[in-house]
Amino acid sequence: MTSSTLELPFIAELARDICSTSGDTATVIAPFTGQPLHALPLSSAHDVADAYARARLAQIGWARAGFAHRRAVLLKAHDLLFARQESLLDTLQTETGKTRGQAFEEVFQSATVTRYNALAARRVLGGERRRSGLPVLVTTRVRYRPKGVAGVITPWNFPLSLAAMDVVPALAAGCGVVQKADNQGALSILALRRAFIDAGVPADLWAVVTGDGAEIGGAVTAGADYVCFTGSTATGLRVGEQAATTLTGASLELGGKNPMIVLDDVDPHRAAAQAAYACFSSLGQLCVSIERIYVQRGVAEQFLQEFVTVTRALMLGSSLDYRADVGSLTSEAQLDRVTEHVADAVGHGATVQAGGRARPDLGPYFFEPTILTGVTPAMLCYAGETFGPVVSVSVVDSEQEAILAANDSDYGLNAAVLSGSARRGLRVAGSLEAGSVNVNEGYRGSFSAVDAPMGGVKRSGLGRRNGPEGLLRFVNPVTISRSTGVLKLPVTGAEFARLVPAMVLLAKTLKTVRRR
Repeated sequence: MTSSTLELPFIAELARDICSTSGDTATVIAPFTGQPLHALPLSSAHDVADAYARARLAQIGWARAGFAHRRAVLLKAHDLLFARQESLLDTLQTETGKTRGQAFEEVFQSATVTRYNALAARRVLGGERRRSGLPVLVTTRVRYRPKGVAGVITPWNFPLSLAAMDVVPALAAGCGVVQKADNQGALSILALRRAFIDAGVPADLWAVVTGDGAEIGGAVTAGADYVCFTGSTATGLRVGEQAATTLTGASLELGGKNPMIVLDDVDPHRAAAQAAYACFSSLGQLCVSIERIYVQRGVAEQFLQEFVTVTRALMLGSSLDYRADVGSLTSEAQLDRVTEHVADAVGHGATVQAGGRARPDLGPYFFEPTILTGVTPAMLCYAGETFGPVVSVSVVDSEQEAILAANDSDYGLNAAVLSGSARRGLRVAGSLEAGSVNVNEGYRGSFSAVDAPMGGVKRSGLGRRNGPEGLLRFVNPVTISRSTGVLKLPVTGAEFARLVPAMVLLAKTLKTVRRR
């Protein structure tokens, strides 16, 4: 397929998988053309409740099926994702406006997440012996019980990756899922889900609902045994507050104003190429993309010159192939936000070094990758997340100044350090306040490390996805202890009087031999 829209029969087939009886629809726009892509069926609060009821029934059998069965199903889904790669790429591009290369990153990430959780679940969640406080007298084990049905709320910008990083570990842990998909990303999520259903995941186990957050978002949170939310800090705070009223656990990946430090020992050309991808992949519509660069004075002039050259050379495009370097913004709202931030910065004295303008000749929501200098606290883009192809470049005189500037933010999701010395880069990285830090890369190193936790600090979030931590979100640990009967534990005052000296001696001995 070489056009910039999907075939309508394929859309209608996917849309039938939405849990919806309301009869209402929403028009979804194709970013590349600005024209209606399809009418998306919308769910009601009743549909959400029904989805939870069905998922709870399906979850009982899924949990009892065991690790081996779940592993086999998930590994089959892994293979189906690659077998359906081209249709998934077409769907992602048409629905989000990103390039084919950046869409492939999502397919690859989804498969990697699936493989990891399929293979890691038994090792992480299979249970284990723990040291007893009374060795010989009592044995202790920890087992893990699935929490039930997770409520997953995902945004439009990375529909496959963000769905997979929450849904797949829930399934691997033995949970069901009710997922609220953003309208703009629903088709991609439904295509992902279809692969898992065809691999053997019960259809009721993973339900997808759609609609306005104000209409059904509360119902998704209220019905969940655990909540996963990815989106803005403002909305995430409301989700967290609602979950807290019922003591429901939650992981929240929220906004970011991610910094990059460019040290004075870099190769300016190589650093510029890394910076450009870190800032403008998916046209900046990525929670971990870079929006602030602090470059040391000794290399600042060369770096900025190279960065401008690389950025201006990026090819914008909308074809469903690998020719374009960057794609389109996803919606009119995104275009308005980016336009406002750039106009505000220029109006307050910032200088546009590259880009700075919309490109309606390419499509309704295209905007050139933009580099700004002279950004000050008076400007919207100084501290607020743009979530688009806009980056500010500031010159600093020292590592310490760069570190302080990078950490001077309410956010702490991702950060990056570019250096000619791995040791120096890692040292600076250790001083940055962020959930993930990449050295000589922008975000893909940590984002692709599915065996390592991902999340934010400060107002960038709560909890972690990926790695063992991502699996452990979806289970409750249960401690099971058993008295061995070797010696009767004291229950009366007289028995305590006889055994207290022995118990004190036991504690001191364990300390001496360094036994926990």
